[in-house]
Amino acid sequence: MDSVARRFERLSPHIRQIGPTDSLPRPAFLIFHGCGGVGGNMDDFARFVTDLGFRAFIINSYSARGWSRKWGARLACNGLAFRGHERSGDVLSSIWGLSQRHDVDPEQIYLGGWSHGAWAVMDLMTQKLTRYSDARLKDPNPSLMKGVRGLFLMYPVVFFPARSVLRDWEFKPRSLVVLTLKDHLATYNMSLSMIKRLRAQGVPVETLTVNSTHAFDEEGIDRFGFMRHDPEAVASTMARLKAFLLEEACLP
Repeated sequence: MDSVARRFERLSPHIRQIGPTDSLPRPAFLIFHGCGGVGGNMDDFARFVTDLGFRAFIINSYSARGWSRKWGARLACNGLAFRGHERSGDVLSSIWGLSQRHDVDPEQIYLGGWSHGAWAVMDLMTQKLTRYSDARLKDPNPSLMKGVRGLFLMYPVVFFPARSVLRDWEFKPRSLVVLTLKDHLATYNMSLSMIKRLRAQGVPVETLTVNSTHAFDEEGIDRFGFMRHDPEAVASTMARLKAFLLEEACLP
């Protein structure tokens, strides 16, 4: 089992930064890919938030483990291995490591998760981070979460074994969740039930619902037959994300 520092050491060569070339301490937007791995949609959103003045970091959990996108998808997409709880350590370690950069404002960390990545982010929220092995790390610490200002969750995994199905969130940052009406992984009612649970716990969660499929923001996703790229939904999602981020963020 890794320490926080060791996990970040493993991840660091597989974290790609997109954004301003200056050295000003800016808000950071951390991107955690879905079970299909890092696709072009990650770059699209990274460029979008950096145009707003953020620094974006794409964290590749698969390449850090020596997995190809295809191999990682075989392990993660069916939920049989590499579940959100296990990957939540990547999220916490990335917060720790990237918050130490001189060009990142450690009090303005935003977490963006897509599908499996959203599952990992949400599973992190359910853990107190006070015990050995929380987030599958030796030395988790709840103080590492103090700079997390917001969550952006794209079509998150909301079925068992996602921990948010049964466990309350220990950390409750402001959140924006994008739901799809044609998601093949979960019915819309399942997603709404999750949102109601979070709101009942006091999580300040907003939603955007689009009449689209899972992974609607990834060009070329149509090749799978049951998912469709939807440029209009992407545009509306980005507009809502812009409003969400700029409502509270302090930019240099």
